[in-house]
Amino acid sequence: MNRFKGMSTCLLVILAVVGMALAGCAGPKPKAGEVFSCVANSKLDKNIAPEAELKEFSCVFKKKWGSETLHFKVAVKNVSNEDQRFKINIFLDNGKAVGGLIPRKIKKGLVKPGQTATFVYPIKGMNKRAKAVMLIIKTMGK
Repeated sequence: MNRFKGMSTCLLVILAVVGMALAGCAGPKPKAGEVFSCVANSKLDKNIAPEAELKEFSCVFKKKWGSETLHFKVAVKNVSNEDQRFKINIFLDNGKAVGGLIPRKIKKGLVKPGQTATFVYPIKGMNKRAKAVMLIIKTMGK
């Protein structure tokens, strides 16, 4: 009887530790190179120009600047009848922000109607998931 009591106590302690670890880490940090959803849809505020369609908005941790850094991958499709250049802004709840242009350089031309262009934006000093994100996609004036 004593042997079973000791074993059941040990099992109970192990289950408690596992339960606390899972409850305390509701959003565990994904492994490096593993693509994941940046935030829940309810925590993503989007403002997208009518000429653009968001095809992909995902995140991945990659090695950059000497540590695992959060990278945002943005894919935008040109749904207008004209060539376009898009301005991307990503704002995080902690005050950090990143952005740029798609295409970055126009030497090879703009995004043609029906084409999709992508770019990956790293956030310096961001080694954990974002809690909320605001994504703005605008077209550049001609």
